[in-house]
Amino acid sequence: MPESVPLLAIHTINPLSDARWDELAIRHPKASVFHQRAWLEALARTYGYQPVVFTTSTQDVELQNGLLFCHVNSWLTGHRLVSLPFSDHNEPLCDSAQQMTTLICQAQAALAERHWHYLELRPTSEDFCAAIEALGFRRVGHYFLHVMDLQPNLDGLFRTLNKDSVQRRIRRAERAGIAEKCGTSQELLNDFYRLFVTTRSRHRLPPPPYTWFQNLISCQGKTLEIRVAYEKETPIAAILTLRFRNIAYFKYGCSDARFNKLGATPWLLWRAIVAAKSSGAVEFDMGRTEAENTGLLAFKNHWVPRCKELTYWRYPDARSLDVASGWKLKIAKGVFSYMPNRLLELSGKLVYRHIG
Repeated sequence: MPESVPLLAIHTINPLSDARWDELAIRHPKASVFHQRAWLEALARTYGYQPVVFTTSTQDVELQNGLLFCHVNSWLTGHRLVSLPFSDHNEPLCDSAQQMTTLICQAQAALAERHWHYLELRPTSEDFCAAIEALGFRRVGHYFLHVMDLQPNLDGLFRTLNKDSVQRRIRRAERAGIAEKCGTSQELLNDFYRLFVTTRSRHRLPPPPYTWFQNLISCQGKTLEIRVAYEKETPIAAILTLRFRNIAYFKYGCSDARFNKLGATPWLLWRAIVAAKSSGAVEFDMGRTEAENTGLLAFKNHWVPRCKELTYWRYPDARSLDVASGWKLKIAKGVFSYMPNRLLELSGKLVYRHIG
């Protein structure tokens, strides 16, 4: 941490109990669905993560800024501050680079005082890259973020989609007579999760625990929707979307590979986009994609040709603790590939809280 940066009076708050945090998230232009209390509450209920916000605002005034973290307490991967576990991105809610630098320096001081391993930032803005590097952070993740502009009319939006990979598949699904159910019922959650486990198994990865989705539904309320496509009575594809202010978020998708030729997943996504635009959304955030995941990257490029680079930053260097990448991930995938679905579910329950 540079000695030239003054540590001003910094305060910490609990965003789960301080109503000012949600008020800041509602009005701040850089806030996303991952800042709001509902998302933090679901993380706390499922994984036991403790959220904390560093701010320059005192307890008796309106909150002006905030740097949000979750404290991950793991005997396997160590103590750390992450902004934010299982969240695609989490921009510091600051109005200047100087403000952000002050808050980050205080987080670094807290890290050193408690002898925790590292802190991690997941900003979307490239404006702060130079400042972050100057504070001793290193790049630990390279992703792409696809965000669709919903302001053109629906016909115009549809024409921007790739003709072969998206438009034709949507029309194919319509001709096939696939049915859709939308909501948050127990039946829909169960159908979604069975497809999700099957999809994760294809990718040789365990799924998040079932309770994560239960808690998301409980905390998010009407801002969360599950959409499931059915071939007769058989669930063949599903997506889960979130809504915050005037932005819709595609967070999870899954399918039965035997029915992929019917185009159910593109059809569900298009229906979610139409519904979002009809309800006043101006953007459809399709989430992050790993640079190495060429298949998913190509799929999203067919919807949003121009994507944004997304970089995760960590302080200090803690390469040995990266359990979710590199050779450790390859070994883990080899082990998971031999597991039946029930054992994969159990693995997810055991490991997810450690890899946030």
